[in-house]
This record gives sequence, structure tokens and C-alpha cells, in this order.
Amino acid sequence: MSESEQIRKLAAILAADVAGYSRLMGQDENGTVRTLTAYREVFIEHVAQHRGQVVDTAGDSVLATFDSPVEAVDCAAKIQADLNERNRDLAEDRRMHFRIGINLGDVIVRNDNTVYGDGVNIAARLESLAQPGGITVSGTVFDHVENKLPVAFEFTGEQQTKNIAKPVRAYRVVSATGPETSRASDKPLSLPDKPSIAVLPFDNLSGDIDQEYFADGIAEDLITALSRIRWMFVTARNSTFAYKGKSPDVRQVGKELGVRYVMEGSVRKGGNRVRINAQLIDAATGNHVWAQRYDRELVDLFDLQDEITETLVAALQTEVGEFERERAHRKRPENLDAWESYQRGLWYLWRFKVEDLTEACRLFQRAIDQDSNFAQPVAAMGSALYNQVTLSYAESPRETLEQALQFANKAIALDDKEAMAHFALGRVYTVRGEYDAAIAELRIAIDLNPSLALAHYGLGLALVQSGQPNEAISECNTAIRLSLRDPLIWAFFMVRALARLFLQDYEAAAEDARRSIRYPAATYQPYLILATALALLDRREEAKIALDKLLEIKPDFSLGAALAANSPLNPSALSPQLKTLLDGLRNAGLDIPDKD
Repeated sequence: MSESEQIRKLAAILAADVAGYSRLMGQDENGTVRTLTAYREVFIEHVAQHRGQVVDTAGDSVLATFDSPVEAVDCAAKIQADLNERNRDLAEDRRMHFRIGINLGDVIVRNDNTVYGDGVNIAARLESLAQPGGITVSGTVFDHVENKLPVAFEFTGEQQTKNIAKPVRAYRVVSATGPETSRASDKPLSLPDKPSIAVLPFDNLSGDIDQEYFADGIAEDLITALSRIRWMFVTARNSTFAYKGKSPDVRQVGKELGVRYVMEGSVRKGGNRVRINAQLIDAATGNHVWAQRYDRELVDLFDLQDEITETLVAALQTEVGEFERERAHRKRPENLDAWESYQRGLWYLWRFKVEDLTEACRLFQRAIDQDSNFAQPVAAMGSALYNQVTLSYAESPRETLEQALQFANKAIALDDKEAMAHFALGRVYTVRGEYDAAIAELRIAIDLNPSLALAHYGLGLALVQSGQPNEAISECNTAIRLSLRDPLIWAFFMVRALARLFLQDYEAAAEDARRSIRYPAATYQPYLILATALALLDRREEAKIALDKLLEIKPDFSLGAALAANSPLNPSALSPQLKTLLDGLRNAGLDIPDKD
């Protein structure tokens, strides 16, 4: 094989095989093959979720590679937890236990994705040192993972491994996120470097076994959906369901599972209605962060379960995000780490004043400097620069927009599964007038995180500006339903107002504009829509009041400048909206020169 057909790279290698495989095959060959096939699917699913790649499944083994040792260890812990849960359904002598070894080292990757080298060999030797159902990692992996995951390690010494010249430092994972293992140590698990949450089983208060399945289903779906959010660490199901039927102190749960937040809830059925109570608790203090009650008609359990899950995930994103932003804002600036710098930047980003956006950019850049692989602040920088352009704060809109595009693309390059990165890129494409590209990116963001209200709102704006107001209203409705407490909720109503304005539903447009204005973070923009809608309804005195308020907020307002700010590279892309706005604002009393 030629040199051009292979490359070298640094990778985290996960090697696994079945302990006692020959014995299992001797007892029941067909049953063992069926179990092995099913358990391999568990590996494949978790590896994909952790952005790894399964590169070999010879015999009873599994070999996978990851770009990050943190992802590799987290993946291994979740695999073992999942397999442990599945083993409970098998007779004790038929249970299949994998041993897993993980190493970080240089490997050779051939063009058929097979990997070779000492990095792989060491992972295989570590796997042979692992206990059945256990994980052993090399010292290089431990050095990268320590304190970044809610797992504990035990140093097992320098191991002399076959065909490897130098001894290898080895560490055994002695506790993952399960309550049984973590109680073995009095020392609480350290918190991950991102928000961490455990979703406890929801209590069934109905005395109806059907509701038991429904209650469990909500908790399980929540865990699955929250696991798709890249900035959140979510404890595995088997760990939290160990608390089923108990009434634990959430502060103890937080210590045992190594999480900052605990979610708990209950389900109660009455007639043809069901009531779901949910609450989010700060595990450090036991204080409630958020609580909500949902009353629904009990028609189709699965549809209802999906609806409640989507709503709860959206609410949790908003509430955890707000709590994290406030926590970072209260901390001394010199003590902020990368995550906290990012959260403090978000605190300023959603205030939309020129000085706030400047401070947001400074904090995002600090987070990037602290962790160059952290995709979220890179994406947020793109959003902040986008806001500077659309709010007419940028001295050079074209240059600022080009910078925003570069940051959004870089965020996707760092993590193409990060929904906020695709949201940022979609927003930039929108203001560039590239609506097809914008809509495509925003739909990717929604696919990655269906409960992300911001992505639905961003898609609504792209749709309304591309001449699809009915579709825009649908997306805005979804955003509003998902996140009434979102920091951008005023913009959700504003975009819906704009869509209704272009549909000539002026009463509805005026009502949505008023709803937008009620929020303190609202800019001058909803007043623009309100003045236009009222003037087109021939309510000129009210329109003049709205126009005066607009000019009070933004004395240098110019319709031409406002339109250009929303499409600086292609102002003609907004021409369908121009006549409606011109007619309305002239009727409201705004002096608009012909060139505007």
C-alpha cells in the first residue's frame, strides 16, 4: 500500500471484547450470536452519539476511534451502563460482559478506515486488563479526562504490556454516574465543565399501571432529547432510574451523580385528563429554579408524551440557560472560566444595546481564547456581529457581516452537530439575502435540536423575508409555544407581526407588535411595524404615537438604512416589503425622501 493511501493522526482508541465469549458460545451458539449482535448495536449507537467511528468488529471485539478522549470515556461509561441494564433481562450465566480499554495515541489510518499502530495495541492491552463490565484507560487518557466527567478513577500502577517497550500507566474506572457505585466514595463527584442534569423517574400518582408506563416514558424521552443538546451533560437512564420508587434528597442525588441540576416530576390522571407537574432544582442548594404544571386531554398517550417532552426540553433549555447566565454574571470577572465567560457574554448579547453587544463580543473572545475548541462562543460571536449589522451599529456592515460569516462557519467546523452554530450561520445567510441557504441551515439546526425556539424563530424570519409569510407564522407559533420565557420572545412576536403585516392582516400585526413592545428588551423595530399597521388601518393618531416612540428610541431612524441593515449586500431582496412599509409610514406622518 502506498503512502498516499494512509495517514497518521492522534486519536482516542476504544477497544472492547466479550469476557468469557468461548464459554457463552459453547453453551448456546445461536443465543450468544443474537446477544452479541444486539450489544454491538449499543456500541454503534453510543459511538455515533459521541462523534466517534466504529472501525472494526472482528469476532467478539469492537474497535472505535474518537477525536476526543473525553468523548471516548463518556461513551464507554454510557455503553457499560446500557449493557448492564440489558443484562438484567438475561439469566446470570447468559449475561454478556464487555471489557473496554481506552488509549490516546498516534495511529495509522488506511483508506478503508482500518487503523494500526502502537496506539491501537496499547488500547487492546488495556482492554485485557479491564474487569468484565469495566473500563481501563491509559495515563494519557486520564490526564485529559480528569475532572471533566462525573467518573472516578483508581490508579492500578505501571503495567508492562506485551510488545510495548515502556510501561503504561493504567487507571481503572471505579465509578460512573450510577448511585450504587458513587456511594462507595464519600467524596462527591466533580461537576462537568458544562451544565449537568439528572432526570429522575416521574412519579405516577394515578394508581393506573398505564400511567406508570407514560410517566417512565416522559423521563426516558427527556433524557434522550436533552442528550442531543451539545452544551448539556445528561446522566444516563440507568443511573437515574435506580432512584425509582424512592424519595431521595435532591442534594444527595446531585452529589452522587455529579450534577448541578435535578429534574423531577409527577403524573396524575383524572377522567380523560392528565396533569403533569415538573420542577427543576439546583442540586447544590435544593432550591427550585423552575416549576410548571401541564394539563392535557388524554387522547393518544404517545402523541401527548411527544408534546410534553418537546415542551419540557424547550423550557429546560431556557431556564437552565438563564440560571447559568445569572450565575456567571454574579461571579467576579477575573474568576470566569471559558463556560462562564460565554454565559456572561450571552447575558449581554440579549440586551441589544450597542455597548452591551461590544461587551458580549469581548467576553466571547475571552471564552475562545480560554478554549479554542469551544464551538458555542464562536457561534455566539457570529450572532453578536449579526446583531451589530441588523441594528445599524456596525461602522462597516459588509466587513462586520463577513466576520460574522467566518465565525459561524468556524463554529460548524468545530462541531457540526451544534445547533446554535447552524442557527448563527442561518442568520448570517438571511441578512446576506441568501434565503435558500439560510432556510437550509436553520432547518439543520431544528433537526439537531427540535426544541430550540431560536431556530424556529430564525427560520420564521428567513421565510418572511423570502416572501413566505404563512410558513413564517407557523414557525413563529412554534417558537412562542416552545419558549414564552425566551430572552428573544419579543422578536418572536415581532416577526409574526411582520408576516401578518405582509399578509395585510393589519389588526393582527398591530396586536403582535404591541405584544413585542411589552418586553423590556425590545428594540425600535416592533414600533416600526406597529406604526405601519395602524396607519394602514387609517388610525393615524395612534400610528403617530407609535412613530414618535420609534424616533424617541432611535432618533436617526431612516427606513432606507433600516432595510439596508437587514440586507446590506442585496437591498433589492427586500423590495416586496418596501411598498407596504413606505405606504404605512408616510400615512403615519414620517417624512420619507424619494431616495429612501
